[in-house]
Amino acid sequence: MADGAKLMERFEGTARGHQVPPSGWRICLAHEFEEKRKPYQASNVSASDVVKHLGLGMRYLRWWYRKTHVEKKCPVIDLFNPLPLRQIYGCPLGGFGGGTITRGWRGEFCRWQLNPGVYHYKTVVADQFTICLRRKGQTVYQQVLSVERPSVLQGWNWGYCGHYAFYHALYPRAWTVYQLPGQDVVLTCRQISPIIPNDYQDTSLPVGVFVWELENSSDEAVDVSIMLTLQNGMGTKEDKRGGHWNEPFSLEKDDARVSGVLLHHCSPVNPYTLAISAREQAGTRVTHFTAFNPAGTGQAVWQDLLQDGRLGSPAGKGSLTEKGEVTAAAVCASCTVPARGHRTLEVALAWDMPRIHFGSKEKLHLRRYTRYFGSAGDACPALSHYALTHCERWEEKIESWQRPILESSHLPPWYKSALFNELYFLADGGTLWLELPPEACAEDVQGPAGAGLSQLFPVLREYGRFAYLEGQEYRMYNTYDVHFYASFALAMLWPKLEISLQYDIAAAVLNEDTQPRLYLMNGQTAQVKLRNVVPHDIGEPEDEPWQRVNAYLIHDTAGWKDLNLKFVLQVYRDFSLTGDAAYLRDMWPVCQAVMDAELKFDTDDDGLIENSGFADQTYDAWVATGASAYCGSLWLAAVCVMCKVAGIVGDDEVLQKYSAIRRKGTEAFERLLWNGKYYNYDSSGGPFSSTVMSDQCAGQWFLRASGLDDGEFQVFPRSHIVSALKTIFELNVMSFANGTMGAVNGMRPDGSLDTSSLQSSEAWVGVVYALAATMIQEGLVQEGFHTAEGCYRTVWERLGMAFQTPEAYCQRKLFRSLAYMRPLSIWSMQLALESRARQAPAATELHPVPETSPQP
Repeated sequence: MADGAKLMERFEGTARGHQVPPSGWRICLAHEFEEKRKPYQASNVSASDVVKHLGLGMRYLRWWYRKTHVEKKCPVIDLFNPLPLRQIYGCPLGGFGGGTITRGWRGEFCRWQLNPGVYHYKTVVADQFTICLRRKGQTVYQQVLSVERPSVLQGWNWGYCGHYAFYHALYPRAWTVYQLPGQDVVLTCRQISPIIPNDYQDTSLPVGVFVWELENSSDEAVDVSIMLTLQNGMGTKEDKRGGHWNEPFSLEKDDARVSGVLLHHCSPVNPYTLAISAREQAGTRVTHFTAFNPAGTGQAVWQDLLQDGRLGSPAGKGSLTEKGEVTAAAVCASCTVPARGHRTLEVALAWDMPRIHFGSKEKLHLRRYTRYFGSAGDACPALSHYALTHCERWEEKIESWQRPILESSHLPPWYKSALFNELYFLADGGTLWLELPPEACAEDVQGPAGAGLSQLFPVLREYGRFAYLEGQEYRMYNTYDVHFYASFALAMLWPKLEISLQYDIAAAVLNEDTQPRLYLMNGQTAQVKLRNVVPHDIGEPEDEPWQRVNAYLIHDTAGWKDLNLKFVLQVYRDFSLTGDAAYLRDMWPVCQAVMDAELKFDTDDDGLIENSGFADQTYDAWVATGASAYCGSLWLAAVCVMCKVAGIVGDDEVLQKYSAIRRKGTEAFERLLWNGKYYNYDSSGGPFSSTVMSDQCAGQWFLRASGLDDGEFQVFPRSHIVSALKTIFELNVMSFANGTMGAVNGMRPDGSLDTSSLQSSEAWVGVVYALAATMIQEGLVQEGFHTAEGCYRTVWERLGMAFQTPEAYCQRKLFRSLAYMRPLSIWSMQLALESRARQAPAATELHPVPETSPQP
């Protein structure tokens, strides 16, 4: 690997000052990658295990059959067709809400999410970069920059040697460094998406830019051409339906010229256009090939490039495809790199699906970016031009945001990688970011009971509606019990989107849906949505989100104990981060309503709610009975918030009411659950009642994250919290896979796994990061980082789940629900670190966190 070692040196600092950060996810493109990882292959949890633990049985099978075979729709949770683990993914391209295209670490375009909430896991062979080198008028090297050897496009030169390339990702950017064997040329492809905190325009754009840094270390000049080829479509049967076509374009504006090809994909629902383009600058020439057959040999476009390092650039539009025919296009950027010199070429990929329908096809929706680029479906030239002329500014902003964290010597490299790379899900989580229709009025979004939300309509009008899926396999939007964990990323980086989401939830709280619905678990019929109850989710992509909520069908979530509490806690957390007093005033009546509704779960009037003996919270296959550490801590934290906000708004009556509840509830919580070392799982006295739950301090986590838990707002004795966290570290972390896999959800006091449910024996990535944040908040910094590191290394390194972090995994190398929302909770670790730095900067500086590098 001598060549690889030399390349790695170059990899650590590339041309023109754009250094590759040393903290991101990194991999060699060599095929040995798969060989080394084989011992750690994992498989999805079987449908039979999930069905058994959820108690679904034949009811689920009947529902699944009706959904898939009668309605011809994709189920929100398809237990019979879990996603296979494919260890191929890299940074996704694109901003929030306009769809995403994922480019794998080996250079392939392999995951497509253009239709809202619908994924196609298809590697499209024709979508490739090709390099052509010419010296003294002769082509000396032409190579597809792919390690694959496909059965189509046999006229191309495939099989680039992976030993000569490294991929490195630090979202929203990625770097691939190629050393061209025997050519004294190194290419660095820098992939950029416009993901910029507090930017509510560019972050919405469906674009990605590839900046190619070309380094020539030889003693003679070399002509370099970079060609991007792209198929019209996503590699699905829709590509062959006919009627698609390509055409060249050029756009000159503000002394900048961009040229390329538009690929019009004319599907009957949600048609779209793809665009490949390059920037023409002094010494750079852009050429194109309008249409070629990606299912053939590819000789025409290959030989065109081989002949002179350029493409023929035919004028005029391509013809419409016939049924069964596919088409593709190419764009090529060329320049001369002087001896011992370097140059830069810039290539863009843009897509425009401005007007969308969900599965119900009831309403037309406009994506957020149409505010700036129009909704007529002709935005690709302008999007391409904007991306290529603004990418340098985007990088400056990205570097300014990331630099303080990346340059901190007190943070381990794996943490920096995880912190930024987990943000991929905000774009690639089936994300919606929609404009309100121009004709919309306040009543349209408030519903009949939401008139008191004075800022709801102005907020949604200004910042749009935002939603993301629970996961790529659990296809429900804004699943609220999970968003509770993930919300830190939005609240810290794009707080207006968090507030917009909260307003949508508040409007749903105040309204109801009286339709009956049959729930799968026990066959009961219940109302879809009750007034003053937080919805589980705001709908699914196969239906009409926001209009019909609660797509979740396993339980009647009106009886869940955590949803209302999580709304109250997020309201105050958002206020503590933003200082938005108008938001707090609007949400105060809603908080009162959901807490009053929650009071019915305190069946013995001891100030503490009780769980009902079914899985009635986010752990929806793990039953709790009576008082529980998880829901009880959330309840008391929410009661504390009610006292705090009542004091802020001057509501003495509510303050007195919840102060009394807090006194009673705190005494009951300690009496019923504290055992001298930690809080028991529940108070039922059953065989698993004394389980050590890793998430038992969830209420304390949110209180400290919101700046509470001091003085009169201290709910849980600090000594008890620290003791519980140390016990969790000893048992759930260090006794689980020898401390190398994070924290298991449930551990028995004797160090054996709690196997009472599927979920008790799993580690949940988002819960592990939340637990680590809680440890950091309480001064257990090294324990917190060790806990989180085991989780990161399991997911990203040993199991190869880059950019598809699952909800859960087990010690025996099973996982569940790839590409999940909850791991965004890692940003609560960053909030905890920033809070500690503000409170005791000297202590933080004197105690850097070591990198423990646990081994499998």
